[in-house]
Amino acid sequence: MRAIAAALLVLTAGVAAAQPGAPLPRADFRLSGQAVQGGTLLGSAPAGTMMLQLDGQPVPVDADGRFLIAFDRDAAPAARLSARMRDGRNIEQAVQVAPREWRIERINAPMRPTKSTEAFLALRKPELDAIAAARATVTDAQGWRQRFIWPRIGRVSGLFGSQRIYQGTPGAYHGGVDVTGATGAPVVAPADGVVILAAAETPFTLEGHLLMIDHGHGLNSAFLHLSRIDVKVGDHVRQGQPIGAVGATGRATGPHLHWGMKWHDARIDPLLVAGPMPAAP
Repeated sequence: MRAIAAALLVLTAGVAAAQPGAPLPRADFRLSGQAVQGGTLLGSAPAGTMMLQLDGQPVPVDADGRFLIAFDRDAAPAARLSARMRDGRNIEQAVQVAPREWRIERINAPMRPTKSTEAFLALRKPELDAIAAARATVTDAQGWRQRFIWPRIGRVSGLFGSQRIYQGTPGAYHGGVDVTGATGAPVVAPADGVVILAAAETPFTLEGHLLMIDHGHGLNSAFLHLSRIDVKVGDHVRQGQPIGAVGATGRATGPHLHWGMKWHDARIDPLLVAGPMPAAP
């Protein structure tokens, strides 16, 4: 995967419904971050914005005009921000989304068929329902405004977006980052948030002891394979607060932390959110 430098974007929006001959009022979308696949942007909406959308997806805007948008791993090369103004005008801005070079491994062997037995599906459905319900939870969390930290300091052993292709058939791509660690090593909150799912008693079939934290505005983190969970649903957590411990529960070949992030339905790269892994103390 090629390195992608952080970019500061200041984008001036076009006014779609101004009267002919009238002077165009200043109406800027100010965006900072990385407009790349798997990246996020923090923004300020033009004054007077009543409703904001990204490609039809509603985008919450706080009272101070601040908002967050993000782009899926497979996002199209162009997106469109549109704002409905208090005076009835519509303002739109195109956002160019840079492509990424993913780590692709080509395997000269057929993909192994998955074994979806009735017993497995009976266990899996309520787990998937619980994950979907958690992601639909709206909280008052404000962690999306913060500069994220790594929940665990260690070697990154698995990259977001990496994928295997079996004789031309693509497998599922890796939806997060993996960080090495011994069982029991502490995991901390990467930003402020509210706990929306904590599978502390009964591990999920694939994720094991799964913990999910909402950071607000549709942004959430998932921590997989934990050996224990130290918080419960509804808890407000602070950045840097211990929330659990590294483990190998669920479908894991050894102890490590899998950290996944989503903005609504878009899977995003935690490495772009937290920045390069810092050196161990």
